[in-house]
Amino acid sequence: MTTKVNTRQIVLDILLEVLEKGNFSHIVMRQALNKYGYLEKKERAFINRLANGTIEKAIELDYIINQFSKTKTTKMKPVIRNILRMTVYQLKYMDSVPTSAACNEAVKLAQIKGFHTLKGFINGVARTISRNIEQFQTYDSLSLTYSMPEWLVNYWNTCYGREKTKQILESMTSEYSHQEICVRCNLSNCDLDTIIASLQAQDVCVRIHPQLPFVLYLSQYDYLEGLEAFVNGWIQVQDITSILVGLFANPKKDNICIDVCAAPGGKSLHLADLLEHSGMVESRDLTYDKVSLIEENIERSKFTNIKATVWDATVLDEAMIGKADIVIADLPCSGLGIISNKPDIKYSMTKEKMDDLATLQRQILEIVQQYVKEDGILIYSTCTINPEENEKNIQWFLNQFPFELCSDLESTNVPKELFDDSEFAMLTEKGYVQLFPNKKHATGFFIAKLKRKNNKN
Repeated sequence: MTTKVNTRQIVLDILLEVLEKGNFSHIVMRQALNKYGYLEKKERAFINRLANGTIEKAIELDYIINQFSKTKTTKMKPVIRNILRMTVYQLKYMDSVPTSAACNEAVKLAQIKGFHTLKGFINGVARTISRNIEQFQTYDSLSLTYSMPEWLVNYWNTCYGREKTKQILESMTSEYSHQEICVRCNLSNCDLDTIIASLQAQDVCVRIHPQLPFVLYLSQYDYLEGLEAFVNGWIQVQDITSILVGLFANPKKDNICIDVCAAPGGKSLHLADLLEHSGMVESRDLTYDKVSLIEENIERSKFTNIKATVWDATVLDEAMIGKADIVIADLPCSGLGIISNKPDIKYSMTKEKMDDLATLQRQILEIVQQYVKEDGILIYSTCTINPEENEKNIQWFLNQFPFELCSDLESTNVPKELFDDSEFAMLTEKGYVQLFPNKKHATGFFIAKLKRKNNKN
């Protein structure tokens, strides 16, 4: 006889790993869903919705709890704090969960975790909040409305103004009950019709990107690793903004490419696919653990024109000076553009860390630009919307090294329709583009295409 799994206990364990120990939410979530892959789709969806939702709304949830608890969340034991957070999330955001079930299960969970003496406290706080939850519908504070750290809201207000900041925050709000995953098709491995037919045969809902037919949005699937198209290396999970890097690079047959901070390898694999099994892509990262992730994707995709290498991007590889047609420098960054996908980022980032990252990016750029041959291409990109890491770094780079910006879309294979008018204007006028989260691309991203000048000119 199989013991019934307590899905809320799984969620609590996820919250403790992410919100208390600082582990990455997307990795912890994937590991948990893989471990409990035998659960029914409905149970897995519940875990995904409750865990991700609680992480995303933790600032607001703490505020609500603190209105009715004499012990503030910062003073609570981690288990109790997170039981209350996930309970309040159910009360406010999950209409399908009865109030009695949310409160009763919270008490049971405290007992399971050994906090028998605190079950009365949890029950009292949870039921008081349940009777008063309607009063927390709107807030004057953008920080509470969008559950975003106040320092970050203030910073964006300074950079972009309140109205633009509000638009950014609205676009970053996720709805996990209707989540789609974006995948890119490896068309040099399999044709699009076969890929779509395979997905639909496994009851996956497939939506084709309106401008990029090789990009699909998948939903209503149970288990990604169980999909034939994934196992066979026909599809690669990759955000639309990340896919732009390969389209901007637009590699030609037999090109030599280096991706200097590549894990888990989506951009490198895209280059290998665009090269149609010609040339070579060297996909590098700092540690064996990161490189092993790239190697897993290479093995699954079955590409032979790509290799993974452990290399510190801040250390010059003299053997590759002037050898690369294309260098991809999608560098470590604050990640502020992908908060909707990885909400834990907003809790670990600080202004000081952002400044340190901007300095690290310059150190890496100073090294890796040496790999680009004359007339070769350097793609600089980040998944953030922080000006210091983006346009200010580009201005610095152009003052230091013999490169020029490329703003010709015809050289990039990128449809104009992928951009809003303001984004397209920035790209054509300045040669780089800062993408903000919106309906066309749910994540924020910065990308610049730079060409090394020919000394003969």
